[in-house]
This record gives sequence, structure tokens and C-alpha cells, in this order.
Amino acid sequence: MTTRPVTRRNFLSVAAVAAASPAGRPARAASVDRRMRVGVIGCGVRGRYLIGNLPPEAKVVALCDCATSRMTETLRPDAIWSEVLGEFAAGDGSGCRTYQDYRQMIDARGLDAVIIAAPDHHHVPAALHALEAGLHVYLEKPLSLTISGGRAVVNAARRNERVLQVGSQQRSMEADRVACAFVRDGGLGRVSRVEIPNYPGPRRDPDWPAEPIPPGLDWDLFLGQTPRRPHNRRLWVKDRFKVDGVAWRGWDLYRSYSGHLTTNWGAHTVDMVQWALGMDASGPVRIDPVKVDAEVAAALEADWRKRWFKKTPYPTEPWSQANRFRPLTMTYANGVRLEWRPGTGPATVHGDRGRLEIVRNGYRADPPSLLPPPDAQTVAAWKGKGFVARPHLQNWLDAIDGRAEPVAPAEVGHRTATVCHLANLCRELNRPLTWDPTAERFVDDPAADALLSRPAA
Repeated sequence: MTTRPVTRRNFLSVAAVAAASPAGRPARAASVDRRMRVGVIGCGVRGRYLIGNLPPEAKVVALCDCATSRMTETLRPDAIWSEVLGEFAAGDGSGCRTYQDYRQMIDARGLDAVIIAAPDHHHVPAALHALEAGLHVYLEKPLSLTISGGRAVVNAARRNERVLQVGSQQRSMEADRVACAFVRDGGLGRVSRVEIPNYPGPRRDPDWPAEPIPPGLDWDLFLGQTPRRPHNRRLWVKDRFKVDGVAWRGWDLYRSYSGHLTTNWGAHTVDMVQWALGMDASGPVRIDPVKVDAEVAAALEADWRKRWFKKTPYPTEPWSQANRFRPLTMTYANGVRLEWRPGTGPATVHGDRGRLEIVRNGYRADPPSLLPPPDAQTVAAWKGKGFVARPHLQNWLDAIDGRAEPVAPAEVGHRTATVCHLANLCRELNRPLTWDPTAERFVDDPAADALLSRPAA
């Protein structure tokens, strides 16, 4: 499908226009098929799993990806994807419209909602465009690339009275709900600290030579509002090949496009911490980088060799100067410390009655008598391809229908992403930061405040 020209300078102009536009939208034409009409933005691995897990009361009627090959692969799944997408391809997929530009897909009408599974730097602009068009949104985590962008999405969802569910699936997992409620309700007594893995942050943007743009890829659309640079497959292709033994993360590795593993895997862990501590509407007030002496440097290297070597490159500088790996200590207003430490396994909450490890779809108490383990049937419900997204998608659809509140609404997703962004900003500046979670500003720190947003290129 033909797309209109894109300029990165005006890519985010929709946000400025939307802020001045009325929230009300004309009613959409009634459809004979009463199922929710959904458009999917981003047809990579995650987008495909979400399509395959969409509950039956909704249907995908439109696909969007800057690479036409990704849409073709989704509509005509090979043997690897046949289990996840076979039913869709044989059914609703046969009538799907395709677009390279999500603005065109949204402006074409005929949708009730969108699923956004595009790269991180498209999360905010795509969500803003959809919300201002009156659509409900399922937005993969992390909610944002910057703190100010996340707040803009929260405000747009409220202003337009649309349901936005963030793809933090652990909020829908019964075992995790039980564990977090146990901590909030005082099951561990007074909580003093929480340990989480030391998720690495992003690299500086690359300076690779230009490569030919593959047929069907709109490179300008991929870049969006980020700085203009030549195409190189190492930037836009993710998890499809290896470089020096590392499963190459593509755009996920670089600052202009992502917060890397801190906002990727880290967003799930931090989300459970925020939930368990009752901080869904707040966050830490102090962020301190840990000094990397010889002992810490050795721990960081051991951590990389054990945990991160398949997902992020070895640093090019000494460990003492590798700021994207720097451990951190965050402190909440009530004194609870959140420690990002090398060698740490699952999120571990320490209280004066014991400790609780919170894992994906599970928990472990020490001593075990504090909280019986989850039953096997509860755990089994979340086994399967793509970690079985259907219950979380179902909660989103129920919220749209007025039958439930979303378990991961925009404010929750924004606050979780903010904690992750604060970690990366502390590493980038390599100094302590004082944060006001109410004003969402740094305290007497204009240089740090300047990093709350990024100008469109």
C-alpha cells in the first residue's frame, strides 16, 4: 500500500495537534460482525504472539509494519508459526487490510482498538495517534522511551476516556497477584529492601556503514522521530542472527530506540516491585550509582558471563567505566531500598519476618511457612507459546466492555517505565539523582530535567 511521505521533524506533530483537538469522536459505523475490530501495529515476534492469543470476541482486521515482508509472514505463516497463527491465517487473516504507516491505518477508520507491538521508539507516537482517534489501546511494555512521553500517553488515555492496557502480563498471573498482595498486606512485616537483577542499559547509537535497503522496507518509517542514519540490518533486525555469539538485539540495544534490557526484561521485574510495595502511583525519590571497585567489577564480569552474554555485548571499556552496567541503589520515601545488583536472581523482597522471591508466574517464601507455594494448576495455566497472553488480552477486552478494570492501566505502566528510565538516566549522568515522583521532575537539577524528553530529529 502506498504511504505518504514521512519527515522525522513532524513525526510527533500529532501530539501537538491532538492536545488542541476535542476528545469526542464521531460514532463508528455498526458492523454485522459484533466482534471488536483490532488493528495490529508491529508484526514481529511479539505482534504475532498477540494475534495468536487474541480472545474470540475480538478479531484482527488490519496489520501494519514498516516492512511488508513481516506482514506477509504473518498472513502466510511458515511451519514455525503455524501453531500460533494457523487459525488466524485461515480465518480473519484472509480479509485483513495491510498498511506500512500506522497513521494511515488509524485514519482509515473501521477500527475499535489497536495492539501496539512496534519497536519501543514508536510506542508513544502510535499510542497518542490511536487514543486521539478514539481507539482503545493494548500497548506492549515499556510504555515509553522517555518519562515525558509516558505522561503524555497517560493524559491522552484519560482525556479521551479510552482503555489502555500495558503488556505487563504478570499483572494477570494469579501467583504474582498473590505474592504482591502478600507483601502489601504486611505478610513480610516491615520491608527494608528489594534486590533485583542488574539489567544492562542501552549502548550509544552506532555508526555503521550504509547497506542497501531491503525491498518492502520503508526505512524512514522505521526511524520515525529518531535521528536520520543510513540503513544497516544490525540496527533494525532483532533476534534473527548472531554477532560474536550474541543473539543480536538490533534496535533494542541502542539509546535512540530503547532502554535495552533495563526497560525490556527489567520492566517486568520493576513492575512487580512497584506492585508489591504499593507504589503504583509513585516511585523512588533517590537514585545512586554504586562505585565500581575491583570487587564490584569482578561481580559485573561474572554476571555478564553467566546471565547477559547471549543478549548484550561485552563492554568496550573497563568495567569501572562501563556505565550501562553500573549497579544502582534506589530509595523510596519510606526508606525501602531497591538494589540493582549483579548476581541477583529473581526479585527478592526482604522483610523482618522473612523474604519472598517473586518470579514470573510464581514465588518462593523463606521460610516456606510464610506463604504456601502456588498450586500446580494455577502455574500450568500460563504455560505455552509466547507465555500465553490471552488472559491479559481478555482483561483488556473486559475493561473495554465495562466488565472490569484493566490490571495494567496507563498510569501503572508509566510509573514502572519511569523507574527503569531513572536507572538509565542515573547511569548516563553517572551521579546521584533526586527525584520528585509527584511533580515528575528532578530536584534542582536542570541538566537531568533536560533528559526527561527528546526532541524529534
